[in-house]
Amino acid sequence: MKGSARSSMLPKAFPALLRVMTASAVFWALCLSPCHAGDIKVIAAVMSNDQPRYREAHRAFVNSLAARGYTKGNTEISLHLPGPDSHSWSGTMRKINACRPNLIVAYGAQAAQVAMKEAGGTPIVSVDTYAAESPPSGTCGVSSRVPMIMLLKTLRDIGSYRRIGVLLNAHEIGPQRQLEDIRKCAVPLGMSVIEGNATSATSFDSALASLLDKSDVIIATESAIVYRQFDRIIARAKSRGIPVASTMPRAAERGALASLEINPREQGHLAAEIATRILEGARAEHLSLLTPRQIDLVINVRAARELGISIPKSVAGDATRIVR
Repeated sequence: MKGSARSSMLPKAFPALLRVMTASAVFWALCLSPCHAGDIKVIAAVMSNDQPRYREAHRAFVNSLAARGYTKGNTEISLHLPGPDSHSWSGTMRKINACRPNLIVAYGAQAAQVAMKEAGGTPIVSVDTYAAESPPSGTCGVSSRVPMIMLLKTLRDIGSYRRIGVLLNAHEIGPQRQLEDIRKCAVPLGMSVIEGNATSATSFDSALASLLDKSDVIIATESAIVYRQFDRIIARAKSRGIPVASTMPRAAERGALASLEINPREQGHLAAEIATRILEGARAEHLSLLTPRQIDLVINVRAARELGISIPKSVAGDATRIVR
């Protein structure tokens, strides 16, 4: 049979299959290579979900490591993006463990928790993790935990809001911790908290609709589904004359009335400082979980005007940044 005839009989899916096989071969070649025998350091990075905040923190992490001498010539950094579910996180961790990296960098609370359980002794640096008030012993990295009392007081001072709707996926650890902080801080301020649990795209609309019926203001947590649907949240809340607040970076620029934000680049730079210490011999259990040094209170006066809300001078004066 002629070559052209043989090639025409190949399945149409063969090129895609070849790409998958090639990517897999490259991954396992890296894992099985004698990289630990020399000076090359192997770092595996895993994200709880594919969000721009994690991407930005990872870029800062890589650049900051390079500035400290950990460049492509002596350091292998692989980035893993599993699906946002426990099965995918665990499967990714098994692949990472097979590669026996020197260090695991976990972005987000979910990936960090799975890594802590399944890393098999490999040091872990958690990044952009909304940590518990008392993190587990041995946890090191950079927390994204912000003082929720500041956000609630800002909302109280803007509009005397009393019914706080919190939109989250309760299956995610970070947003659940945010909800716990909000409940704790709301009590002394005389606020009530209504939970809107959106565990999937199908339950999102009903959860948001219920919150809009019962709340004076909506707080959008860092849940993956909330991030993906953020523009819809803003639009639907605006149509009802209800403001939105959040702790997601750039939430105010996207239409929230107020946001209390960490800086993803700072998260990456601080994580690189900790990673460097571990790569140079420090034990992860002897290091700590750092709190953010830069927390910005951002007020969107344009959104306030559209909602007919007047921002008090005291609130504007407390803001780190104003969106006009």
